Amino acid sequence: MKEIPAKLVAELRARTGAGMMDCKKALEEADGDLEKAVDILRQKGSARADKRAGREASEGLIGSYVHHDGGIAALVELNSETDFVARLADFKALAKELAMHVAAMKPLAVRIEDLAPNVVQRERQVYEAHVAD
Repeated sequence: MKEIPAKLVAELRARTGAGMMDCKKALEEADGDLEKAVDILRQKGSARADKRAGREASEGLIGSYVHHDGGIAALVELNSETDFVARLADFKALAKELAMHVAAMKPLAVRIEDLAPNVVQRERQVYEAHVAD
């Protein structure tokens, strides 16, 4: 196994946000190929996400946003696995910001099931045409 330069590990870390040791292991596994290492980290990230998918996120909070003129408002439920995370200032700020974005986007519905089938079909056709180009 060849030695992986710290500069390459740092570059991979900057690109992916993964931990130093994860980056080093991915680069070792990829024989120093940066692109392969990115793919390895993405695959491992997906595997970790799949592992956590079944876990219950029973803690959290309700984020709210009310526009200054009172004309628009939104509530967002943001869940986490622990109450420790839900009490973090960053988590609270995220909930508020998500509520603000929801209000700004003026969604037609909260869930796809709440939309009329013809609206869903029309949007699907638009996106399929966009991808086909």
